[in-house]
Amino acid sequence: MSKRFFTNEGENTLLKKFAGVFAHNPDIERFDALVGYLRASGYFALRPHLEKVPLIRIIVGIDVDTELARHHRKGLLMLGDADKTLAFVRAKLAEDVQGAPYRREIEEGIRQFVADVASKRVEIRAHSTKKLHAKLYIFLPTGFCEHKPGSVITGSSNLTAAGLGVEDAATNYEFNVVMHDYDEVLFAKNEFEKLWSEGVSVLPEAVKGVVRESYLREDLTPFELYVKFLIEYFGPAIEYDPNSERDLPKGRKALSYQGDAVNDGWLKLQKHGGFFLADVVGLGKTVVATRIAKKFYYHNGFPTHRSRILIVTPPALRENWQNEVELFGLDDAVKIINNGSLHKIRDPEKYDLVIVDEAHKFRNDTADGYDLLQKLCKTRTKNRISDDEFARKKVMLISATPLNNRPADIRNQVLLFQDGKDSTVIGNLQHFFAQRIKEYQAAINPLKTPDSKVAHAAVARIYEQIREQIVQPLTVRRTRTDLIEDKRWKTDLDTQGIIFPKVEKPRPILYQLDAGLDALYERTKP
Repeated sequence: MSKRFFTNEGENTLLKKFAGVFAHNPDIERFDALVGYLRASGYFALRPHLEKVPLIRIIVGIDVDTELARHHRKGLLMLGDADKTLAFVRAKLAEDVQGAPYRREIEEGIRQFVADVASKRVEIRAHSTKKLHAKLYIFLPTGFCEHKPGSVITGSSNLTAAGLGVEDAATNYEFNVVMHDYDEVLFAKNEFEKLWSEGVSVLPEAVKGVVRESYLREDLTPFELYVKFLIEYFGPAIEYDPNSERDLPKGRKALSYQGDAVNDGWLKLQKHGGFFLADVVGLGKTVVATRIAKKFYYHNGFPTHRSRILIVTPPALRENWQNEVELFGLDDAVKIINNGSLHKIRDPEKYDLVIVDEAHKFRNDTADGYDLLQKLCKTRTKNRISDDEFARKKVMLISATPLNNRPADIRNQVLLFQDGKDSTVIGNLQHFFAQRIKEYQAAINPLKTPDSKVAHAAVARIYEQIREQIVQPLTVRRTRTDLIEDKRWKTDLDTQGIIFPKVEKPRPILYQLDAGLDALYERTKP
């Protein structure tokens, strides 16, 4: 195994290599870094190892390729323009601060970074006159010479969480080399000095200004903090969107509970790639789904990309869907097929969004229909995100009964839009369900769990785990009771003159069973 070359696979990460260099060279007096871009996540991770380093210098390549391409498209000249360079670096830093998830250690890390820059312990320069693709990290000890050469690391890793291989980050595949020979370290040092002399200094006041203008400023009022909390918790759902509230055709009422379902479903669609729309019968799932489809059409790259939407429905509901699609003006973008006609689709990559009504009919992964639907949902779309990446299909599953009798049923449906090994809700979805299925089989097996009460309690615990960890994060569901108990929704219903009929509570009708049939019922009832 090479001692100089290393990747980010396993434990052999760039961060671990940094830790090793600092551990074996306790008298590092200067750390120089040349990076394509600087992210707070990378600095936070590296900061403990820099505690005793008196001077840290960072040259930032300001995302050169992306920024130059943007300026060339606009006919702008940026090369060598110090003001534009500084403005860009400041904007990127502000974007990083505003976009960072809130945790105490992240806030403390941002403030420490600002303090380090303010004290000039960390100096930053931006380079806008060369296309800086190189990544370079130089460790210079006190008394640097051929007998005390320090180290240099170069390769593909940027100063980010993914580049460093930080735990819990989406780690990139990186390829780097570490060198300790004096001539190699000296060459890297001299090249860095030349680039440093050409760079534009990012002054401490500019960095402090970013924080003063962010939510970390110290003069925020309690009300402003509350607004920030709402933004963090609800995200874009709090923003007004004409497609989800007022852009309704004649004959469709603006019901607040449906508008909330549109916002909630839209966020789940973006975050998880799909979701279950599981409102009870009579609450307008078809209307909600069509409103989300229209929102998707106008937000998914429109007007340069015209999204195509496929609706899979039982034949009895096809006319209902056709009416809604035409009413909302989506008939040119939508194709509706019967759920038994999936084999007729010849170009699955054409569709950006797949809506499946009565989705619980596709719960058996051994059936041909499920296999066809899964291939349809997992086929990439024609919508190109970048030169080498295509958008993943979005999936909306509609069912008033998303949770069926077996854990495998819900697993099969979730796998229509989730990665089994890298889920957005629980990580390894396959492993989670393998455990629940094993527990379920043991609970319903009379040889392993002969006591029916114990079996029922075990099954209830299994479904509680599935419901809380999988179903709830992926589901939009309201009952009629929810609508009546929510004051805002109830006021809306009363204003619109909508009344749900009252249904009597179920009355038990008892049947006399013999002992054998009674035992069978206890063993097989849901």
